[in-house]
Amino acid sequence: MIIALWSAPRSRSTAFFRAMVERGDLLALHEPFCNVADHGETDGPAGPVRDHAELIAALRAASATDRVFFKDTTDNRYPAVLADERFLAEVRHTFLIRDPAEIAASFYAIDPDMCRADLGLEHLAELYDAAAAHADTPPAVVDAADLAAHPDATMAAYCAAVGLGFRPEALHWRAGERTEWRRTAQWHADVAASTGLSATATRYPHTVHDTPLLAEFAAHHRPYYDRLRARRLVPA
Repeated sequence: MIIALWSAPRSRSTAFFRAMVERGDLLALHEPFCNVADHGETDGPAGPVRDHAELIAALRAASATDRVFFKDTTDNRYPAVLADERFLAEVRHTFLIRDPAEIAASFYAIDPDMCRADLGLEHLAELYDAAAAHADTPPAVVDAADLAAHPDATMAAYCAAVGLGFRPEALHWRAGERTEWRRTAQWHADVAASTGLSATATRYPHTVHDTPLLAEFAAHHRPYYDRLRARRLVPA
């Protein structure tokens, strides 16, 4: 089994990843496709990997002996994934979304040189369509707002959708950095300081209400968010 969580950036995906690590029954990889795209390599299941085709082969090989989970963000586009029909069909592709206005403010606070594509929802919708075309049932979609407000119910629904037993104890962990995100630690400071999934409210100095550039970015991605949100898992 390979479970993929494709996420828009700044959508609590690293907290989601942290909960999946805490389960203890998965071989979990953090942003392997993004690492290859941005840094030229990643830590694959059996050693360094330097291109996406090699990464897909490594994930497939690892799944022969382990249940594999990876999460990745879609501020990059991944043509190798979109072109690999076997990978699209054999992986349980799942998706994590967040309101684009919230993504824009959170991303801009770290990288004011961001571009419109960095919100990732357009790329996420493209991946969703490709995965759905090769799946027997619609891929699972989680909204970050549900994950924050109802972590137990949302994760229980997600686990049921992908064929995992729900482990509520995995929603809590010890605070601290992890080697998986050493290349991009500045983006994961909140998770490193956290001890579990929870709703947190952050005030940003620039938002869609006072920064026209962010408003334009969010407006572009709004239709993709709305379309995927209509397919989201609704927590019980």
